[in-house]
Amino acid sequence: MISSSSNKSKVAYLIIFRVLLFILILLIIAGSVILYQGQNKRFMGASSSHNMNPPVKVQPKEKATASLIFLHGLGDTGHGWADQFRELSFKHIRCICPHAPHKPVSLNAGMVMPSWFDIRGLDPNSPEDEQGIRDSSRELQQLIAKEISDGIPAEKIVIGGFSQGGAVALYTAFGTDTKIGGVLALSTWMPMNKYFTNDSNTKYNTRVPVLQCHGTSDPLVSHRWGHATHEIIKTFNPAAQFKPYNHLGHSSNHQEMEDVKAFLQEVLKDS
Repeated sequence: MISSSSNKSKVAYLIIFRVLLFILILLIIAGSVILYQGQNKRFMGASSSHNMNPPVKVQPKEKATASLIFLHGLGDTGHGWADQFRELSFKHIRCICPHAPHKPVSLNAGMVMPSWFDIRGLDPNSPEDEQGIRDSSRELQQLIAKEISDGIPAEKIVIGGFSQGGAVALYTAFGTDTKIGGVLALSTWMPMNKYFTNDSNTKYNTRVPVLQCHGTSDPLVSHRWGHATHEIIKTFNPAAQFKPYNHLGHSSNHQEMEDVKAFLQEVLKDS
């Protein structure tokens, strides 16, 4: 027979374990330096830097005829993702990886870190920093305009991002009239989703290719949340595709990056 004190001890250990797990998740979001070398994965809270400007640019092997503008996640900088795209060794695609400004983040008790907008909760129904999302969207639109002024046609520009950065890219693609050639959304969600589920609101870029990738074991932006975003996009853009990755958390892996490469090569005709 198991004693009452033994049961109480087990309950206490369970509570402690859940508290420690919650703290661990907050530390990841807060921008802990996490790099899993064996699988070459990128995490939301990867390395940060105070050198936030200008964007990191990865030039192709030959003349640039197309561009990818990719926004990192909370607490990160553009450097890590630039390294990932450098390894893909594109022939004609220039990759631009900007840095988010340093801002206080409510979810992390007001801690200042690289952030495209404030995050007030991890639930889809949490209040959103709509002004911050719009401000970062304008910055992304300026980067698009810069590429166009440098001779890259709008239809040869793909915008995208990981997690928080992907949210800005999705809003920019479908909530503004900025013309683009495609969207790359990794481990992310649709911000201000009520706007996009309202049939009376105008949506833009409703025929551009979209690749949305998401790990099934993501503890921060759940796979279910990502798939719900895909379902919203599909209501006004039939060119959207969603790829799940079994046992993948809030990160990327080799297979996902191979799928990213294939998508960009097809959309931007990089050969």
